[in-house]
Amino acid sequence: MNRSSQASIQDIAKALGVSPSTVSRALKNHPDISEETCKKVQEYAQKVQYRPNVFALGLKHKRSKTIGIVIPEIVHHFFSSVLSGIEDMAYGKGYRVMICQSNENYLREVINMQALLDHRVDGLLVSVSKSTLDFSHLKQAVPIVFFDRTCDEISSDRVVTNDFEGARMVVSHLVKRGCRSILHLAGPQHLNVGRERYNGYVHALKESGIKPKSSLVIKCDTPSKVEYRKNIILGRAEAIDAVFAVNDFTAVATMRLFQENGYSVPGNIAVAGFGDDPLASMVRPSLTTVEQRGYDMGRESARLLINRLNSGDGKDYQTKVFPAFLKVRESA
Repeated sequence: MNRSSQASIQDIAKALGVSPSTVSRALKNHPDISEETCKKVQEYAQKVQYRPNVFALGLKHKRSKTIGIVIPEIVHHFFSSVLSGIEDMAYGKGYRVMICQSNENYLREVINMQALLDHRVDGLLVSVSKSTLDFSHLKQAVPIVFFDRTCDEISSDRVVTNDFEGARMVVSHLVKRGCRSILHLAGPQHLNVGRERYNGYVHALKESGIKPKSSLVIKCDTPSKVEYRKNIILGRAEAIDAVFAVNDFTAVATMRLFQENGYSVPGNIAVAGFGDDPLASMVRPSLTTVEQRGYDMGRESARLLINRLNSGDGKDYQTKVFPAFLKVRESA
């Protein structure tokens, strides 16, 4: 029997000459159904590869036992680690997951959200895209937990890294090794991660008696933007002794740009990133960065959502902040 004609309870009942209710109870080994009938029904169900209609069961019990996830990009090690943590926690608690990626596109995020709601997910785990400025599509009736990239407009549980402290630590490290003119390649300031990492950068400079300069902050958070703004970055090269990039991909692209143009890293310019992607330990020189606990963040995000699903919306919302850890390597 192919997928388009999967056997139903009604099909089994008709084939065996019994009522649908008898089949339903026999599949569950109900005491009112004889052992012989239970065995006959179950053997036939196995033969025709019967599977219960999960969607129909969800409607009956008003729960689908499914969690919807929207992330910016699956290819990033951080987000794939988060997904592993979510799945391990969710499946361990009897939940399935449906995963969508926005590809940093607001319209796709909106479509993904609607698709998940159409499939009757019980709750949502969301990390918003860089291009999301209107959050009305996130104001849904189902419980929602934000992770990594959050939405200040919506009251919810959330799970984040201490981005401020992570940035402060890495910039303080650069200062301690003698750097005084530190370029920051910044992320979008409407996102909490970009804003908090910028604030940590500024705080570390002031803490060290260095006056922050707007000329040493460039909006640049992807390798493609490093390529697009390479003349601006190289134009600052003679005046700087370090770079703190908002993420590892941008840091590695910047390091390569300097090396291709005759600058030694860290000899002339030290470079540091944020995230501790596997790439950070593979490049040469290996990248000084800030470690995030993606897997643990994923588990905690799922745990918060499942607890809220099981206990209702009466309790206060929680924000779980995971510490950041400085990973000093060769580049700075």
